[in-house]
Amino acid sequence: MALPAITPYPMPTASDLPANRVNWIPDPKRAVLLIHDMQQYFVDAFTEGASPVIELLENIRTLRNACDELGIPVVYSAQPGGQTLEQRGLLQDFWGPGINDGPYQKQIIKELPPGERDIVLTKWRYSAFQKTDFRARLTQLGRDQLIVCGIYAHIGCLMTSCEAFMQEVEPFFVADAVADFSLEKHRLAITYAAERCAVVMTTERLIKALRGEAGASAEPEAASEAAPAAESGSLTKDGLRELVADLLQEAPSSIAEHDNLITHWGLDSIRIMSLAERWRRSGAEVTFVELAERPTLADWFALLSARLSRTLPNGDYITT
Repeated sequence: MALPAITPYPMPTASDLPANRVNWIPDPKRAVLLIHDMQQYFVDAFTEGASPVIELLENIRTLRNACDELGIPVVYSAQPGGQTLEQRGLLQDFWGPGINDGPYQKQIIKELPPGERDIVLTKWRYSAFQKTDFRARLTQLGRDQLIVCGIYAHIGCLMTSCEAFMQEVEPFFVADAVADFSLEKHRLAITYAAERCAVVMTTERLIKALRGEAGASAEPEAASEAAPAAESGSLTKDGLRELVADLLQEAPSSIAEHDNLITHWGLDSIRIMSLAERWRRSGAEVTFVELAERPTLADWFALLSARLSRTLPNGDYITT
């Protein structure tokens, strides 16, 4: 029930981000920065001096400095140590007793100390909104946007973002300023956030957007460049191969038309779901099951050819 030891993995970059469903723009007059659970107990699960924790700390510091410069309030969440069984509730069944009552585990790490004006929110459950007055504090501050960074991405960061969304607060999930148990869990979190409750951005793009600088679109570079060309009227076999190769971080020429993308190349369900959602938005009514049952470039091209040729509004057809 203890936290797992986290094997180092590469921090996602702009080219790894999923496509966002909404185009909210962060506003320094509306936003609050949440630095989520950056306590020694949780950070100690990572390998010190290795990715993703190196980038995590640097990007949170960068965000924090930018928010100070722009007058954006900063909130830290921190779980209390030495909780009773009653206070711990069902978390006890999943994670055991959690943070002990000593000073070391519960402290916010020395690299990211709260400032005098910052709010430190005592947090009791995955979501920072549960059993706290966080929503009321946002209302008092006159803020309705939440920038989320910290750990762990697929647990507290994601649950807090979901609940912010459900309470009419626009969340911004900073993909390279969160970290997780593994790259797979990290990808799961940013994909779910982008598709269901938040805008996912890198630290650099979010800060540019807050400052009103050019090049601050929430649309990830890889997604916009490698997106299926249904929006522009055609999708080629080469384009499909390049899109899949980009997701797999492999050379397009190395992927054969009839390779099983799941068993041979390790394409996971999260990325397949992301592709299905992207193609549906482009007008091709394909499902995750259809893609997973026939996971080859040849089969996907045939499926997309049939669906897109019937739905393109300008009458164009897929080309080979």
